[in-house]
Amino acid sequence: MNASTTPKTLTRGKRDVALSAYALLFSELVQYHKSRAKDTSELERALEDAGADVGRRMYEAQSFRERGPGKRENRLLPLLQFIQSSFWKNAFGRAADSLEVYDDDEYLLSDRDLLVNRFVSVPKDYGDLNCGAFAAGMVGGILRSAGFPSKVSCYYSEQAPGDASGRRTTNILMKFERETIEREKRLDGR
Repeated sequence: MNASTTPKTLTRGKRDVALSAYALLFSELVQYHKSRAKDTSELERALEDAGADVGRRMYEAQSFRERGPGKRENRLLPLLQFIQSSFWKNAFGRAADSLEVYDDDEYLLSDRDLLVNRFVSVPKDYGDLNCGAFAAGMVGGILRSAGFPSKVSCYYSEQAPGDASGRRTTNILMKFERETIEREKRLDGR
């Protein structure tokens, strides 16, 4: 095979996953939940629930491989940086574009080309369906598994002026419970 006919892959350490297989599997997941959902919000909730389980399991496996048994991140900001870089690369082939702090209790993870939204064509009757709910569920599953309870939501923001790609940025907003933020402040000595 020459370089022009080589299939695109997601690099996952020593193993590669064909991008077409990933897209097909995710498409089937969406179709499965779409056939059982009454509307867009119910479909997004189902994708979020599925993502939470996947995120929790991937986080446990990746933490075990990278840090060893029983060693996990116990601070909020390093955990969010791990999600934005290492975890995102493992799950989607590259790091998320940005991680921002809005308030003490709100953080925003942004991805301009989220893989789960790249190959999805949304039917007109499903309006603004955001399959990024699956990725938001993954983040929520990781945070709950690591002991950082939060409300995680997903929304689109419009593309930047001059960006002709036609892709919208997917934003994952994490709002942490008061107890989590107070624990972080105590650990920081504030």
